[in-house]
Amino acid sequence: MSSAIVLNDKFEKSGEIALPEKYENINSHNLHLYVKSYLASIRANSASTKTRSEVRGGGKKPWSQKGRGGARAGSRTNPVWVGGGIAFGPKSNRNYDQKVNKKQKRLALEYALNEKASKDALFVIDSLSVESGKTKDAVAIVKSIGARDVLIVKDIIDEKTFLAFRNVPNAYLIEANELNAYLATAFYAVVIEKSVLENIAKEG
Repeated sequence: MSSAIVLNDKFEKSGEIALPEKYENINSHNLHLYVKSYLASIRANSASTKTRSEVRGGGKKPWSQKGRGGARAGSRTNPVWVGGGIAFGPKSNRNYDQKVNKKQKRLALEYALNEKASKDALFVIDSLSVESGKTKDAVAIVKSIGARDVLIVKDIIDEKTFLAFRNVPNAYLIEANELNAYLATAFYAVVIEKSVLENIAKEG
């Protein structure tokens, strides 16, 4: 059974908290499906080509139908012509969304948290806040975790803590409702408030 590392107010290890046993039996395919869906949902979808009807020109028949000994041609916008339209090219109205049901999203998050715990990269703290609002204090917190980058999950972000973390390049601060399996996987370590972790366990 995997355990998360409990931190005290000074961000020192003070114990461990066991994750629910059911987290151990979750199939990793749930995480694969969610990450695939998440990346598809943020795809720019800006590629767009012109069909033969959208390319400029083509009003006049290039040459007469018969008599010249060559192939017939009706328009310069034909896809086989240089500068013509594109046949079956990408359009910006394509829908890349991939459906993942509610249960799979939850299982993916639970699997991601369990993986972090198994690598000693999941940290739990009663409450995390930077009352000074200073970036140097936020940097000190990240350094004490000892990770190259860290995802910090608070129940509700206060203004001072937001100001402290907003310019820290290797830390990303989010609220509980923003947490998902992709973010939990993308960062080396996750620091989460105890109330948030408990709510995730209750929802499951």
